[in-house]
Amino acid sequence: MFEQDTIAAISTPMGEGAIAIVRMSGDGAIQIANQVFRAKSGQKVVDMESHTIHYGHIIDNRSDEVVDEVMLTVLKGPRTFTREDVIEINCHGGLVAVNKVLQFVLANGARLAEPGEFTKRAFLNGRIDLSQAEAVIDVIRAKTDRAMKMAVKQMEGRLSILIQRLRQDILETLAQVEVNIDYPEYDDVEEMTHQILIEKATKIKADIEQLLITSNQGKILREGLSTVIIGRPNVGKSSLLNSLVQENKAIVTDIPGTTRDVIEEFVNVKGVPLRLLDTAGIRETEDIVERIGVERSKKVLQEADLILLVLNYNEQLSKEDETLFELVKDMDYIVIVNKIDLPAKLDLDRVRHLTGSKPVVTTSLKEDKGVEDLEQAISSLFFSGSLEAGDLTYVSNTRHIALLQQAEKAIDDVLVAIETGVPIDIVQIDLTRTWELLGEIIGEAVHESLIDQLFSQFCLGK
Repeated sequence: MFEQDTIAAISTPMGEGAIAIVRMSGDGAIQIANQVFRAKSGQKVVDMESHTIHYGHIIDNRSDEVVDEVMLTVLKGPRTFTREDVIEINCHGGLVAVNKVLQFVLANGARLAEPGEFTKRAFLNGRIDLSQAEAVIDVIRAKTDRAMKMAVKQMEGRLSILIQRLRQDILETLAQVEVNIDYPEYDDVEEMTHQILIEKATKIKADIEQLLITSNQGKILREGLSTVIIGRPNVGKSSLLNSLVQENKAIVTDIPGTTRDVIEEFVNVKGVPLRLLDTAGIRETEDIVERIGVERSKKVLQEADLILLVLNYNEQLSKEDETLFELVKDMDYIVIVNKIDLPAKLDLDRVRHLTGSKPVVTTSLKEDKGVEDLEQAISSLFFSGSLEAGDLTYVSNTRHIALLQQAEKAIDDVLVAIETGVPIDIVQIDLTRTWELLGEIIGEAVHESLIDQLFSQFCLGK
């Protein structure tokens, strides 16, 4: 048996497929592979060159029986993702085949990896910092091209470089402050110290603010917009869901109250990821099941980032419609006037008066008209005039945003303290706090429990 620091896991999704990958990492990875793999060439794994791939078989070393036909990749540290020796076994993708290969690897000295442990080792071994490690899971979970590009930029270290530059600026300023404190006999030292701090703190604050400006769009790209479709029964909410998803996910009938619960789907609208929620029609009802659906609709409405309020062009504006306008007045919403293929009964001037500057889009979902206009309105509402993901360092992670907000507060305290004449050694405390908070983003100063929590969100083989 080898030391317990050699880990193994299946790195591909479970199920039937052409190929599955069992990955090992650690000091014992090559020796374990040497025991279970027989190369067609007869070469031993321990003698193989790094970054080479070899054809052969996984062998049950107790019975000399062939377990599976595989391709084995040898990657020697430190030129690997984890900076340790890594072995990847490409075997057949059946459930039995891949599990048998994993079992033989574990039986010969490896242990099953914890969720995210490969990426955790890359972080702990200095291969990547914490923000880059978190970007790995963002790449895996990306739902749009924009989200993918943003995650790749962060994984490459774009945010890390900016944070490190900010921390270096703070460190140099702290060093200058220490010089002034330690050598007070020099003339006008106090004035020079305050001047340095004001200039540096103002610049650092501006850089932090710029990052926070991108955080709203970055968070949208990473997590998606929670988008709720609301309206009276039978105005076309389920038809709208089906049109955006381009699938018949919701039942569509002429009977009011057909949708009894919240239906959730994920859709990409011109690069904006939407977590789309179709709700039960909001109205007063005696039907107990429908009433439960209405209450759930009101609950998800309170948590939404975007509201799609659907009206019927073939009906006059009702008190229930006006109540919905009142419910969403302080939120981001788009009004969709549906069924324009039917005779006009809705007062559009009245609708535009109620919406103010909010977008109003007319559609006939039955005839597939106006959906493109709606998609453009959604994209413009959140990305109008903004730069593309490749042009800015976007902040999308909730943890990063919270730390940047705290860092901004700390640097504000520095500026206030200078203006009010607080002694320079006290001001230094807030400046040091800013430096520490920025360090938490890239993992320079972070508790082990937080690291464990972050990596537990990963899949086993990553």
